[in-house]
Amino acid sequence: MVTDPVSDFLTRIRNAIMAKHRVVEIPASNLKRNITKILFEKGYILNYKFIDDNKQGIIKIALKYDQATKCPAINVLKRVSTPGLRSYTGYREMPRVLNGLGIAIVSTSKGVMTDKEARTEKVGGEVLCYVY
Repeated sequence: MVTDPVSDFLTRIRNAIMAKHRVVEIPASNLKRNITKILFEKGYILNYKFIDDNKQGIIKIALKYDQATKCPAINVLKRVSTPGLRSYTGYREMPRVLNGLGIAIVSTSKGVMTDKEARTEKVGGEVLCYVY
């Protein structure tokens, strides 16, 4: 029983990066699938695969590393909103991560999206995490 599935998702990716793993497997949920799609679209992960095992399902994520220096594409995965302290923001106060170089993943009424997309859609929501 995991009390915070998003935090567990981020921690599994963070641990796999620190151990220099190529692939990490994570129990699936719709929110985790949406976060995975955003990470892929923004170029933070190499690839992903959703596996249906007639239970919860599994997300297989291929992590992205630089060929020459072996540095990971993801330097920091930081959880912002926790179950004990939710962090909501309007589109005008949407945080800028590393002055626009990173992304904030936001759960809005129109679905999970990045901070930049939320600003253009003019919707606020719960800031889930920062990625850079």
